[in-house]
Amino acid sequence: MSAVQIIILAAGDGTRMKSETPKVLHPICGRPMISYALDLAAATGVKQPIVILGKAAEQVKPILPKEARVVIQPKPLGTGDAVALAKRTLGGFSGDVVILYADTPLVRRTTIQRLIETHRRASSTCTLLTTHLADPTGYGRVIRDATGVVTGVVEEAEANLAQRAVREVNVGPICLKAHALFEALAQVKPASATKEWYLTQAVGLLAQQSGTKFSTARLDNALEALGVNSRVELAKATGIIRQRIVDAHLHNGVTIVDPHATYIDHGVTIGQDTVIHPGTVIESGVHIGRRCSIGPFARLRSGVAIGDGTRVGNFAELVRAKIGERVRIGHVSYLGDSTVEDDVNIGAGTITANYDGKEKHATLIGKGAFIGSDTVLVAPVKVGPGAVTGAGSVVPKGHDVPQRGVVVGVPARLLEKASKNGDHPEPASRPAAAPRPAARSRAKVAPARKPAPARKAKPAVRRPVPRPRPVQRKKR
Repeated sequence: MSAVQIIILAAGDGTRMKSETPKVLHPICGRPMISYALDLAAATGVKQPIVILGKAAEQVKPILPKEARVVIQPKPLGTGDAVALAKRTLGGFSGDVVILYADTPLVRRTTIQRLIETHRRASSTCTLLTTHLADPTGYGRVIRDATGVVTGVVEEAEANLAQRAVREVNVGPICLKAHALFEALAQVKPASATKEWYLTQAVGLLAQQSGTKFSTARLDNALEALGVNSRVELAKATGIIRQRIVDAHLHNGVTIVDPHATYIDHGVTIGQDTVIHPGTVIESGVHIGRRCSIGPFARLRSGVAIGDGTRVGNFAELVRAKIGERVRIGHVSYLGDSTVEDDVNIGAGTITANYDGKEKHATLIGKGAFIGSDTVLVAPVKVGPGAVTGAGSVVPKGHDVPQRGVVVGVPARLLEKASKNGDHPEPASRPAAAPRPAARSRAKVAPARKPAPARKAKPAVRRPVPRPRPVQRKKR
């Protein structure tokens, strides 16, 4: 789309968030809220959007694209004042201006494209994005005359009882002709209730001018209208975007056993026929191959890449790890800053101790290695191809395990080497121990004693057995 400029309003204080973090930097599925507005700008082909920032500008600037043009609003005097500040940056631009809000992250790209197409198809001066809500509380009301023509937008703080009963609301995004926009903004006066200059006041002024034409693009899904001004609304928006992400993976051939108990951030790629079990958390920047099995209750953090056919067990955690194909990672394991080559078995409870209190260190596990349960690999360390660590082993840093080596114990010691075919162990090469000389004893050796003569056994004494007395019966 040519001759379009984007202005993103992101200067609000966000006092209802009750946070030291600027509202537009609160994360939604792994990325700052303002990133969704930046995506909309990119979808229209605008490479240099104008971003209006307030007192939190120094915190927000680092996450903006380098091409973005930043305009500072020194005082929070309303949306009308914010847009007026962008006039100098736009220079003599005479095309269409699309105004977006950084706190409406649910608006889709197709919606903004349809807004611009509606505006151009009707040759409108101003085109609003509207929807109907059962509860329009907090939104500006779209006012129409008896013939249905838009006559203005009234903010809730300025609306009377009759206007508050209107259920058609202004979602926020607006497309206007640049020259008409700034001419109207020059006539805007501060609202009596808030002392702020509202952009919607300029819309009302345009509606009253002769020769102007208004259009509206209506949202079919009212959920896109949700603005984020509180933690409650942030949670709702996060849930909706998370479901969109899950749905996209399902459509791409991924099995997600319980979509409501699976948390996948923006910017994750998952191959076909992979199964994601419940309770799994997959953060931004993770790549998972085809035919994998993840979880349940696994956590894959940023910087993880997993090859085809790999299984990550329950309660396992991976961060900044490159995992090869056909790897088996047992439950309750932690792999950080690690490279694991193909066909490796990681026993349950394996830990890569990658942090020494000051720096992170790497662990390399070679192809076909077998890591026994409860092994601790203290980085930096390497485990050679085909090597084996016994259950419960602790491999100290720098004590690399050689190819096909077998180590056991705490600290782990080299026990043997597995043969090339893996069937018969070969003894590890060790230096032969020198025989120790026998110690000479100066103690006198006592002469052996003669055994004592055996004593003759006494003959057994035989005692007479008493005979029973006869029973005498009494005479009657």
